[in-house]
Amino acid sequence: MTSTIKPVDGIKIFSCNSNKTLAKKIAQSLGCDLADIQAGQFSDGESYVRIGELVRGHDCFVIQSTSNPVNDNLMELLITVDALRRASAGRITAVIPYYGYARQDRKARARDPISARLVADLLNAAGVDRVLTMDLHSAQIQGFFSIPVDHMLGNPMLVDYYKKKIQEIDGEFVVVAPDIGSVKRSRTFSGQIDVPLAIIDKRRPEANVSEVMSVIGDVEGKNVIMVDDMIDTAGTICNAANAMEEKGAKRIFACCTHPVLSGPAIERIEKSPIEELVILDTIEIDNYKNIDCIKQLSVCDIFANAITAIHFNQSVSKLFKELQK
Repeated sequence: MTSTIKPVDGIKIFSCNSNKTLAKKIAQSLGCDLADIQAGQFSDGESYVRIGELVRGHDCFVIQSTSNPVNDNLMELLITVDALRRASAGRITAVIPYYGYARQDRKARARDPISARLVADLLNAAGVDRVLTMDLHSAQIQGFFSIPVDHMLGNPMLVDYYKKKIQEIDGEFVVVAPDIGSVKRSRTFSGQIDVPLAIIDKRRPEANVSEVMSVIGDVEGKNVIMVDDMIDTAGTICNAANAMEEKGAKRIFACCTHPVLSGPAIERIEKSPIEELVILDTIEIDNYKNIDCIKQLSVCDIFANAITAIHFNQSVSKLFKELQK
């Protein structure tokens, strides 16, 4: 999918530091250069931003994933938005391919914060006019904002990839939800590639620790595709892969939108029976590049088309239909 409409004068694409590679690809897809911005830290750790060109009355898009280091990247985004607002930018859209704190969207225990709502409030207070993001951990986060939120989907890219993969590989396939929380996403995925669904029921005794309990569905002798929105420490996906191997799965594949890949994730993936892990480039990571089993797809065209539609005040919802064809 490529951007079909080229932006006209009046649009500015800014990139903060979290995902410059994706930002450059988006700008290239749009047929424009990244706007002049310097973003960094003073010696005491405070973030600073300097906008190096005129933005008065322009349609400004700030590309920044709030990934690790989450707090630094979030603060950098907020300061950039404030700088643009004070420089009289016409409209400011925060393009957040990966929305940090999205997993803290409810009170799981007494006296827990709802940090995803706090981040939304901070973006509102900073002066963001619109948010463009992808695959929020919980869709209800859109309701935390008092401004428009365009929620793009990474699933169609993965669906297209595996439709071709299935045709190239012999044997039956089954989509596996690695936990109960990913059942809805996996069911949609399995329906779109027309294969059966299996579910892993697990118990998580504490944060970032998972224990596989049972497999609901038949995976013996079949090729398995595990689907999730994000992979953090890779405990869930690797435990699920081990369970699939024990249940007699033939070949094991996995995919996700957001490759957080923190802590022991890379080591776990290398040691797991996962033959191939497909990730999207919503988060910029370098340590995966020497890992043969990891394949990355770019979401640049999805965001480029969404930015074009927003800039020209066209429908963004039609992009969902195009993505799902």
